[in-house]
Amino acid sequence: MTSYHFYTLDVFTHRIFGGNPLAVFPDARGLSADLMQKIAGEFNLSETVFILPPEDPAHTRRLRIFSPSTELSFAGHPTIGAAYLLAKIGEIPLPAQSTEIIFEEGVGEVPVTIFAQGGQPLSARLTATLPQVGPSLPPNAAIAEVVSLLPQEILDGEYAPQAMSCGVPYALIPVRDREAVRRSRLNHAAWEQILKSHWAPNLFLFAFQPELPGSHLRGRMFAPALGIAEDPATGAAASALGGYLGMRQAAANGAFHWRLEQGFEMGRPSLLEISVEKANGEIGKIQVGGKAVLVSQGMMEVRE
Repeated sequence: MTSYHFYTLDVFTHRIFGGNPLAVFPDARGLSADLMQKIAGEFNLSETVFILPPEDPAHTRRLRIFSPSTELSFAGHPTIGAAYLLAKIGEIPLPAQSTEIIFEEGVGEVPVTIFAQGGQPLSARLTATLPQVGPSLPPNAAIAEVVSLLPQEILDGEYAPQAMSCGVPYALIPVRDREAVRRSRLNHAAWEQILKSHWAPNLFLFAFQPELPGSHLRGRMFAPALGIAEDPATGAAASALGGYLGMRQAAANGAFHWRLEQGFEMGRPSLLEISVEKANGEIGKIQVGGKAVLVSQGMMEVRE
């Protein structure tokens, strides 16, 4: 039997009991992938992240990220949370207002910037892999059935639904207004028939009608393929959304920013900052960032 130290955080919020809860094991050496999966199932949070020494000594750490049912090659709130936690417990020094690190994840190298004040972390921002456009999604009427909305509540034309990925594929579904976001529900039977076998089986709904001043978007995420009924804050989906929005900006060059509200319908209000840079009509960088707060710590006795 071996003891492992763990922490829990709330990510994409500055207040405890908001944002997306995360369990972090800062030293997961000795844990097999099977045990990591069982531990993630035990916590039953959207994700649990296990931190390991990097394979390349020039990098900061290697992350393995698990939902309750599967391992993920990339996820945003574990990346942000792991960076914040390592800085908070003193394993990453913060000599300046910003510190650059590199995590190794399933998608490859993930650069992260940690922002600090007085040597204490305030927030972090990751740089995602560049977006990949997936195959066409089913018609809007079928998508509407999956999310329990009317077909006319799904946008069409330039802002039609699209499958995209910055490491994790999502069906990005623009809807008419914040009320449609609020009323949406996953119709599991329809999802199994219509989207379960699609390249992008997980869904991210959003509307250009936020609630708070300074925000631009309101969203919800349903991920039945990952064993997640609904997620309060989803960095991987926000990254893909940045690609979707950036491709639709008329300017060929420039920097663009959106603040995304998520988790409000779950009572876990979260704010995600999305930044996109374009040059010569092409997206060159997508970044997603936010704050985090330490919630708890403890020990887990693990037996094979």
